[in-house]
Amino acid sequence: MASFRSSLPVYATTLDVVWHYAFRTICGAILVFLVAPILVIIPLSFNAESFFSFTSGMVSLKPEAYSLKWYRDIFTNGMGAPEAAFGWSWLVDSWRHGQWMLALRNSVVVGVASTLVATALGTLASVGLSRPEMPFRGLIMGLLISPMIVPIIITATGLFFFFSSVGLAQTYLGLILAHALLGTPFVVITVTATLTSFDRSLMRAAANLGASPLRAFFSVQAPLILPGVISGALFAFVTSFDEVVVVLFLAEPDQRTIPRQMWSGLREQVSPTILAVATILVLISLAMLGSLEMLRRRVERLKTETPI
Repeated sequence: MASFRSSLPVYATTLDVVWHYAFRTICGAILVFLVAPILVIIPLSFNAESFFSFTSGMVSLKPEAYSLKWYRDIFTNGMGAPEAAFGWSWLVDSWRHGQWMLALRNSVVVGVASTLVATALGTLASVGLSRPEMPFRGLIMGLLISPMIVPIIITATGLFFFFSSVGLAQTYLGLILAHALLGTPFVVITVTATLTSFDRSLMRAAANLGASPLRAFFSVQAPLILPGVISGALFAFVTSFDEVVVVLFLAEPDQRTIPRQMWSGLREQVSPTILAVATILVLISLAMLGSLEMLRRRVERLKTETPI
């Protein structure tokens, strides 16, 4: 029993010891429940057969049961000459005609453009809402974050009818604006949370020194809230990169994004290529989570640092 109590205070009772390890066991079980479905797709993406399940060879760890052909299919699917020798012409053919490469281009273009729009609008809204003299702050905040609360199918339906009436349906501009609408609430929430710890006396000091409101914002306030802005931008980008319902309503066939292409693949032609793409998306998500964690630690470090 002494070894079990080594990480607990000396005054911990037997019930405290039991709950200490039971709590960690429950947390571990929940983590496995959440992560296991994601981790399963990674080895399945290397399946040499056209199955969505583990073959006997994979279970036996036979090398011939594993293959990278589904990752190659990401580049060759839809190519004019997929069996040609690898080179510049092969890359151009893949970039121009590959179905997954077309989806990747659309996802990146729409994601980056909508993130820029959402970050600009969300940051401006957060700065305005953070001012104490701003009227109806609660009502405006509720309206801004409503896309996070309203079911996505309702939002997509409303956007479809509205954009159809103004000529933005089935256009890249309409798709970008729709994704910006979905990403703006994340920027508003993260930047508003960052502004709660912002010292407004710095803005008054900049004004006393002759700085205009615009210069004071870009020279004083913007650098200090930059981690929150970047965090919100990452969330907005992930929201756009992962969105499929709005794309189904607003996009043309040649405007398919990666989630739309995956959804079509599951309905039209089931292929383990979807698992390979999903594995790449998981790695991208992990990279973004790592970036967010680095930003969080930077914010905490800035809060604890004291000027000399």
